[in-house]
Amino acid sequence: MTVLEDRIAMADVNTQRLDEWFERLERMPVPEGFRVEIVGGTVYMTPQRDTHWGIIRRIVRAVEDRFGMDVQVFSDVRIDFPGHENGLCPDVAMLRDSAEKDDEGHWRYEDVEFVFEVISEGTAANDYGPKKAAYATAEVPLYVIVDPYQGRCYVYTDPKNGDYVTRTRVDFGDDIDLTGTVADLTVSTSAFPRDPSPLA
Repeated sequence: MTVLEDRIAMADVNTQRLDEWFERLERMPVPEGFRVEIVGGTVYMTPQRDTHWGIIRRIVRAVEDRFGMDVQVFSDVRIDFPGHENGLCPDVAMLRDSAEKDDEGHWRYEDVEFVFEVISEGTAANDYGPKKAAYATAEVPLYVIVDPYQGRCYVYTDPKNGDYVTRTRVDFGDDIDLTGTVADLTVSTSAFPRDPSPLA
């Protein structure tokens, strides 16, 4: 088997397991306002915070202002990524215009053009670690982490061998200049809300 055939076979097995997990989770009494995703086979439930949502809303607005209201941009929608049981729900994911769901009704990671994740205190290690690795392995060309605790963003480009070659830091107050990337837009961070540092 080729590496690509191995990846496809592994993705099929993972998708079946993830379908079972998400079906069970849907039957559970998950509190209103909680986000659920599976990272590396572990279920994470995190509450939606106002700071978190305020940043997501501004990012989605910038994407819609640039590409129009019919753009395929999602928040907290499940997309299965390579690796062990990664049913991820990116804070913001934009898919190519031609993207369509597969026969099982799932969006395909191969159609993801870029991802933004906004750090939550309890799951920050996922965004900087296994989720970044999953996005790089899937060859998502652009991944942006927004960290309201540090007041900065990290822009990752050039995925290679399960990691990103290039990382650019952008402090809150400066624009995230993504012109020249697949996103081809600029996102202002001047109105991004901050969260107090959990270490303070």
